[in-house]
Amino acid sequence: MNYEAFFEKQLDTLRREGRYRVFADIERQAGQYPKAMRHLGGRLREVTVWCSNDYLGMGQHPEVLAAMHAALDRYGAGAGGTRNISGTNHEHVLLERELATLHGKQAALLFNSGYMSNWATLSTLASRLPGCVVVSDEMNHASMIEGMRHSRAQRRVFAHNDVADLRRVLGELDPGTPKLVAFESVYSMDGDIAPVADICDVAEAHGAMTYCDEVHAVGLYGPNGGGVTERDGVAHRLTVIEGTLAKAFGVIGGYIAGSTAMCDFVRSFASGFIFSTALPPAIAAGVRASILHVRGAAPLRARLQERAATLRRRLDAIGVPHLDNPSHIVPVMVGDPVLCKEVSDRLLDEHGVYVQPINYPTVPRGTERLRITPSPVHSDADMDHLVAALETIWASFSLRRAA
Repeated sequence: MNYEAFFEKQLDTLRREGRYRVFADIERQAGQYPKAMRHLGGRLREVTVWCSNDYLGMGQHPEVLAAMHAALDRYGAGAGGTRNISGTNHEHVLLERELATLHGKQAALLFNSGYMSNWATLSTLASRLPGCVVVSDEMNHASMIEGMRHSRAQRRVFAHNDVADLRRVLGELDPGTPKLVAFESVYSMDGDIAPVADICDVAEAHGAMTYCDEVHAVGLYGPNGGGVTERDGVAHRLTVIEGTLAKAFGVIGGYIAGSTAMCDFVRSFASGFIFSTALPPAIAAGVRASILHVRGAAPLRARLQERAATLRRRLDAIGVPHLDNPSHIVPVMVGDPVLCKEVSDRLLDEHGVYVQPINYPTVPRGTERLRITPSPVHSDADMDHLVAALETIWASFSLRRAA
């Protein structure tokens, strides 16, 4: 077999379908975000980033950077091993305590990424509970689905955010069967929010555990930034709350929070945790500083929601279609993969506006979009420029307008 030819053929298919991913070579500059420099053909050009998951701009916050600098000087670069073999630095312990406090839980467990925390936790819980059935929202993230698949446990799917369908699926299972209901709070591509309390009601009525992915909500919702589960007053009802340290907190890593026994169980049996070198202590220190700041930053969360609401009004005024949702995520709908990439390229090349195209398989075919994530650090001038650029490009491509 000609392996190289096979690789090229598969890549050519992606290019023809408009699904080939091109990385924008940008240089984030601390203190200047959302401005960045784009490397292109040996030249540098300033761009404004409108698609980052650094939702609050904490990746450049002076308190976070100072904590990381101090930890780097104190502890050195790396952790030196897995958590079990010399890799548990006191910064990891302090961070896990802070995460447990953030969610009102007994304990928390730190992972190297949100993907890893979903994959390792779901695969461990579902595989080691005898006969466990995972009941999964149909729009769950790839990391959650991979964890379920790896567990080899039976998986049942319920219609997205449909509590009645969840009740139907759970009702078809034997009452004595161990069950785990897995869902997200804020869904990253459509920006819709799950009815968490109602899901808990149904799960509890059927004796099921609950697993809520809060990666696009933690830091952004609730009085202390504990996510939608804190905002809705239901954090205590969730068996597992999973989150990330790479979005609202602006650094890197993932975690779970829950009971002491549950976290210790995952710590003791999850291969993705056991055999991974621990995060560098400087990362843990920076994250902890970020959490401490964000917990008291209610005005920052309010500013985020104001920016998203303002952008929606501005898009409505020029007829650019976007999904209506109650979150901070603004998906601008294009509906064609080739056009979506062309629009993104024009925004970047001609207007210095960076919004990544989102195509299949991340979203269903025919729902291709630009996923815009306004932040508290986007100014009115930034928004004026974005809206003017979208208006120009929508007219030049004769794209469908919203009513």
